[in-house]
Amino acid sequence: MSDILPVTQAALEQVLMARLQPSQLEVLDESAAHAGHVGANAQGWGTHFRIRIASPAFAGKSRVARHRLVYDALQNFIDQGLHALAIEILETPT
Repeated sequence: MSDILPVTQAALEQVLMARLQPSQLEVLDESAAHAGHVGANAQGWGTHFRIRIASPAFAGKSRVARHRLVYDALQNFIDQGLHALAIEILETPT
């Protein structure tokens, strides 16, 4: 992905939906809680996110491989200043 998108909750959701087609997805911008910490910016948004996600793309993959899929999908945002990413893999209901 080479398009530049702002590092926002909506933009992360858009990319994750397109790349991983999740069955469940919640993206939380926790940047405001990290104001003044390393990696925070003056805007108070776009640097610290929590992702809760379930996806068929995770089937049969290790925890590390699942996290790598999320990081790979969001690499463009990391390059733009996304500083911290907490990933919670949810189990897909069978």
